[in-house]
Amino acid sequence: MKNILFTHSYFYKYDPKQWDTRQPYPPLGTIYAAAVMREAGYNVSLFDTALIESPEKIESVINKERPDFLVIYDDGFNYLTKMCLTNMREAAFKMAGIAKKKGITVIASSSDAADHYEKYLSHGVDFVIIGEGENTLKELIGNINIGKNNFNYVDGLAFKENDEIRRTSARQIARDLDSFPFPAWDLIDISSYKKIWIENHGYFSLNIATTRGCPFKCNWCAKPIYGNRYNSRSPKNVVNEIEFLMQEFDVKHFWMCDDIFGLKPGWVQEFRDIVKSKELKFRYKIQSRVDLLLQEDTITALAESGAETVWLGAESGSQKILDAMDKGTTVEQIYKATRLLKKNKIRPAFFLQFGYLGEEKKDIEKTIKMVLDLMPEEIGISVSYPLPGTKFYDTVKTQLKNKTNWTDSDELALMYKGTFSPPYYKKLHRYVHKVYRRKQSLINFKNIILNPFKLNRKNLRSAVSLFYYSPMSLLDAIQLKRLEKNS
Repeated sequence: MKNILFTHSYFYKYDPKQWDTRQPYPPLGTIYAAAVMREAGYNVSLFDTALIESPEKIESVINKERPDFLVIYDDGFNYLTKMCLTNMREAAFKMAGIAKKKGITVIASSSDAADHYEKYLSHGVDFVIIGEGENTLKELIGNINIGKNNFNYVDGLAFKENDEIRRTSARQIARDLDSFPFPAWDLIDISSYKKIWIENHGYFSLNIATTRGCPFKCNWCAKPIYGNRYNSRSPKNVVNEIEFLMQEFDVKHFWMCDDIFGLKPGWVQEFRDIVKSKELKFRYKIQSRVDLLLQEDTITALAESGAETVWLGAESGSQKILDAMDKGTTVEQIYKATRLLKKNKIRPAFFLQFGYLGEEKKDIEKTIKMVLDLMPEEIGISVSYPLPGTKFYDTVKTQLKNKTNWTDSDELALMYKGTFSPPYYKKLHRYVHKVYRRKQSLINFKNIILNPFKLNRKNLRSAVSLFYYSPMSLLDAIQLKRLEKNS
């Protein structure tokens, strides 16, 4: 029986911004693939890189497990892996090189490997899986085991043959997601994740995927793993996994890490009904689109099943920019969906994006105004990031030159010619966070004065920080003005 060592290339400690949040999640896509291969009869083990310091530590694991295959299988459900950060790519190359020196067959499956398979094949990787990986991996290793050496008929692969790179036909994605086994959660040292969460946040959260793919076509969003088709697990299957995780790991909070949660008509309502029938009590956060949240019965069903936070791809407060992105939503819908969520006691959170092509100062001001008008519970800010396979990337690729990826998720480098200079957008990111926090502090300051008997530590801390954010946001505004003139 063949031994497969799974790993992935996302090191939280190589991404300071994400590590500072102390909200690590296990590599869900990796343990899905491990579960599929174990079900197929292979011995599987895991080198989980998420919480360790160095890719070189894989050598001792290889020496212990003596695998026939090393599978570097990134978590395609984690949006951070889509960014193809160079820190993580270099870590993958190091692990591949260590395994290759020991005569191990190396297989890679990730957004970055799919986009840059030539690089991976020249750094110790024997096969790159392109697209949804589980069935390709199973077929590939099955062929190797029986001595087949013609891989041109295995869909979803890139490999070298006689020093020539070959790429096979695209693999059809799986439609029956309930047919997959639950992820191999037993391979994860859950206690190490739980300790970080409890110490820093007072609760523990795990990640679950209920769907694969996204049917919408925002022209900056790449989908190298699951594509534009949208397939969903049944509500019953999802609830069964939640119930298992609650019982096994005493977890009561989940991140539903789908691109779009509950898109199919009636899915959220059925999910709510099953959760209530089982009398399960948990909280969860999701990602969604504002145009999918305009029916109050959908938001009610989310609230009744435990939804706590909804991250919205707001992107911009300028309709001109939303239209340029082919977003298919309106600023009016952002306002309406946010207010409906708040009405139903669900926390709205915004993903925002600056620097898109054609964005001018007035578009930036509209986005800031929208944030301050609606005051979501959280904001996440980035600058537009060209990903291979997108219309946006094709438009700017001649400007990218030697730099096509960030080192880590906080680099925020504008890699093409924007309206303003890269330092301007870096400062804008900091400025928007500060004016947002300033208003948040002001709201809490007023609430304390009006309702002193409802005072709590969190609100007090926020109110006091008004005396920090007020002068600092003013200073950033002055520096922004200077950078704008220099641009």
